[in-house]
Amino acid sequence: MTANSFDKRNALAFIVAFGVVSLFADMAYEGMRAITGPYLGLLGATGTAVGIIAGTGELFGYVLRLFAGRVAEKTRAYWAITIAGYAIQMAAVPLMALAGAWWAAALLIVVERTGKAIRNPAANFMMSRAGHEIGQGWAFGLHEALDQTGALVGPLIAALVLAHHGRYEDAFLWLGIPAVLTVLTVIALRFNFGFAGERAQTPEVDTRDGMLSRAFWLYAASAALIAFGFADWSLVAYHFAKASVVPQPVIPVLYAVAMAGSGAGALVLGRAFDARGFGVLIPAIAVAATTAPLAFLGTGWVAILGAVLWGVVLGAENSVLTAGVARLVPEASRAGAYGMFSAVFGVAWFLGSALLGALYDVSLTGLAGLSVAAELLAVIPLLMAMRAVKRI
Repeated sequence: MTANSFDKRNALAFIVAFGVVSLFADMAYEGMRAITGPYLGLLGATGTAVGIIAGTGELFGYVLRLFAGRVAEKTRAYWAITIAGYAIQMAAVPLMALAGAWWAAALLIVVERTGKAIRNPAANFMMSRAGHEIGQGWAFGLHEALDQTGALVGPLIAALVLAHHGRYEDAFLWLGIPAVLTVLTVIALRFNFGFAGERAQTPEVDTRDGMLSRAFWLYAASAALIAFGFADWSLVAYHFAKASVVPQPVIPVLYAVAMAGSGAGALVLGRAFDARGFGVLIPAIAVAATTAPLAFLGTGWVAILGAVLWGVVLGAENSVLTAGVARLVPEASRAGAYGMFSAVFGVAWFLGSALLGALYDVSLTGLAGLSVAAELLAVIPLLMAMRAVKRI
């Protein structure tokens, strides 16, 4: 097969197959992430430490994508980079069972994020090639829905293990099973869809001589503000455990519910993106602005609603934001653009996570206020990006 072997049928098959890989991967690492907040607290970490650890993991992971994207773009070794990233990421999950101190667990959190960083730009590039045939929003939305199916099951596995054994270490070991399945399935996918990593021999030419457009940078600025105000689940889970919002074994179940909302949101918003464009992000941002006040200031069902809406916003971030990059950047520069976009997003998430974690120990009202302000400000560069796109 050639580099142009995607058609509507095999493009859909590729997205579904890659979704199965992501299903197993999310089952493993989202199951892990669902309980790392309480686990860090059990090992002696403070709220500030949890926020910094979560932010550092995201920072390191997202900034590394900048280099991973450039390497993928120059070497075109999309499959090799993708497989290596999955292998590193999945290894961190069962190794969490061996962490006897919060700093060791923190290191493994960074390793897990590193593996995801390595494979993300290359994987997104290959999926964006399939997206040309079936629609970028639908491609990334469908992939995200399958992805979040695993993200729903993984936390339930963790919850069941905690309910029966009461030990976080046992939960991490059980999550090692889908981690192994992830590596095996992505290798199988490479042999069945090897052409997905073959870039076109005569790529489209960027009218700006390879430079990323003004619309791209405005779009990245909007995404950065969204990330800055979006609390990491580790801090949400830490709060739910510390404030006894729900019993600790229920926290991963609640995370699973949030992942269901994420998958549903990705499907709906992905379809809407293909039909209506970047404007669908505006209502998503409005929802994002409600998550912190509901989750951190609310109690009972109000806080639970905040967690569910948190998942819906996550689905929008992982599908529509990613699909938007494919619309703004030509194929020849896309892997590097994904890396750059992720780096901007990750630096913002690190700064936001660290500041929100520090505010948690001082003022929950201040935490919520900062989150709302950042999300609402994100609308301004988004509108400017939409105007710039119309002028191209």
